[in-house]
Amino acid sequence: MKAATPGRGEGSMTRARSFGFFLCLAGLPAFLAAVPCRAAPPPSPALSKSIVYFAHDEDALDQFQQNQPAIRRMVDALVCQVTGQPDVSRAWASLVKPGERVGIKISAAGGRYFSTHKAVVDAIVEGLVEAGHPRGNIVVWGRDEAGLAAAGYRKRDVPYAVRSIEPGIGFDRQAVFSAPILGRLIWGDLLFGANKGSGADQDQSQLSSESHFSKILVHDVDRIINVPVFSDAPCGVAGCIYNVTIPDIDNWRRILQPPAFGDPTLCELYADPRIGPKIVIHIMDALLAQYAGGPAPEPNYSFDFGTLYASEDPVAIDATVLRRIDEWRKGKNLPPVAGRATYLQSAANAGLGRFSPERIELREIAVP
Repeated sequence: MKAATPGRGEGSMTRARSFGFFLCLAGLPAFLAAVPCRAAPPPSPALSKSIVYFAHDEDALDQFQQNQPAIRRMVDALVCQVTGQPDVSRAWASLVKPGERVGIKISAAGGRYFSTHKAVVDAIVEGLVEAGHPRGNIVVWGRDEAGLAAAGYRKRDVPYAVRSIEPGIGFDRQAVFSAPILGRLIWGDLLFGANKGSGADQDQSQLSSESHFSKILVHDVDRIINVPVFSDAPCGVAGCIYNVTIPDIDNWRRILQPPAFGDPTLCELYADPRIGPKIVIHIMDALLAQYAGGPAPEPNYSFDFGTLYASEDPVAIDATVLRRIDEWRKGKNLPPVAGRATYLQSAANAGLGRFSPERIELREIAVP
């Protein structure tokens, strides 16, 4: 089943700071923030927008088979548009400096067909190589080795490094993220079983409000290319913000619990200096689109969509996907997921991107 090409909307990113906050930074008394200015304020500038580019090719997939040349053209065209560069080599060179180690963060939770498609990753890697980045400086990583293998990323089958997060030891004890939510530690979490008490003491020791970042994220990559898939999730969307946060920490289950479903913790995770500042571009794989049952694969609620999205703004992509998911869910009499994705509005409020449709421009690009 083929779906209609994505619709259009409107998108770029600014951050406002209050006058009072500026005065505080300047060391002036806080009460001065309440003093009105004598002169009338200048007219408000037009609201800035974030652009979400998308490329669509209904022949990109055929019965789940990837059309590698078509997908390469889509990826190349998108990265040139996002960066404003005339060719692929200069586009990737503008995002990653010589000598920087590049991490391509994929989604490998969907098995063979519903994970980040290998042709998308291959196109990114080849573009980086054309820009002068050696394959030895490029790593593709996901949460676990079994998921990567099922998705087609076996180390022996690809011309680039593939890494997974080793249970327990793959997390950095010093790279801690705290949030006021307790979670029960399980096997694979760094501190699981660390306290050898017994009975109630041992049970209590397995509750923690701390998570640890993966060593790959903290130590092994300088720049990140984020390549999520188009899918729903417990937090509404398994999109750009989800893909580069939840799979890269331990003790993550506590964060997605109701009623908050990750609001505002997902925003805080993404904004952490060990994640957000490293990300240079988001390319969402919507060659297949899934609107229920995610992030695990659910063929009954998915179809060939033949689309890739790209932007520097993760919130704008995720907001676009969220609205499309709820549109499709409504058509199938499924409840909306927007109520579980309030973290996206919080992310916009925190200056991480644009959420409202009036602040997002969807721009389709022509693919050679």
